[in-house]
Amino acid sequence: MSPYPQFLDRADAGRRLAATLARFRSGNTLVLALPRGGVPVAFEVARTLGAELDVLIVRKIGAPGQPELGIGAVVDGESPQVVINRQLAALAGADDTYVEAETQRQLAEIARRKRAYRGDRPNPEVAGRTVILVDDGIATGGTMRAALRALRRKQPERLVMAVPVAAPDSIAELALECDEIVCLAQPFPFHAVGVHYADFQQTEDDEVVRLLAAARRGRTGPQQR
Repeated sequence: MSPYPQFLDRADAGRRLAATLARFRSGNTLVLALPRGGVPVAFEVARTLGAELDVLIVRKIGAPGQPELGIGAVVDGESPQVVINRQLAALAGADDTYVEAETQRQLAEIARRKRAYRGDRPNPEVAGRTVILVDDGIATGGTMRAALRALRRKQPERLVMAVPVAAPDSIAELALECDEIVCLAQPFPFHAVGVHYADFQQTEDDEVVRLLAAARRGRTGPQQR
C-alpha cells in the first residue's frame, strides 16, 4: 500500500489533527503556528478548540551556498532565540562571521513578517497557558526545535507540539523539548513533508493574514462554523 498522500491539503490535515486535540479545548489554550505552511493547519485546530491563534516566526539559517540546508534557526522574541548545529555548521564551512550575518538577515525578515502578519498587535501571552505549536510537517526538526526552546523560556503551563506528519527520528529528538507530541503519521522511510499532501501549494503571506484575521473574528464561541 502506498504510504502517501495521507492528507488532501493543509486544511484537511488541520481538521484531522484538531480531532485528536479536543481535550485541550479551553479559554487558556493558545495555538501558535509556524508560518507560513503551519497557519492553515493551526487555523483548523484553533477553530475546533475555540482557542486563540497566532504565529511564532522562525527562520532557518542556511549553509553557505546551500540555503535549503539548515545549520540552525532563529526565533522571534524580545530576546531572539538562536539555535545552531555547530557540527553541521563547521562541516558546511559556516564560521561565526557568516552565522552572525545570516542571523541578522533572518531577523530582518522576521521583522518584515511580524509587520505583515500582526501589525501593531503585541505578541500573545505564553506564561501559564497551554501552548500548542503547530506546523504542516517536520523533516529534520531544526526550526521546530528552536521554536520549542524559545517557548519553553516563556514558561507555558504545558507545551504541546502538534503536526500531521513527521520523520520518526525527528519526533524522538523533539520529545525532549516539549511536554507532549501529537503526530498523526510517522512514515518510514521518510522522504519529504510535501509528498504526504495531495495539494501542497505554497502558503502566501496574504493567506496567513486572512486566516489570522478570520480567527480573531471567529472567537465568539467554542467553535465557529
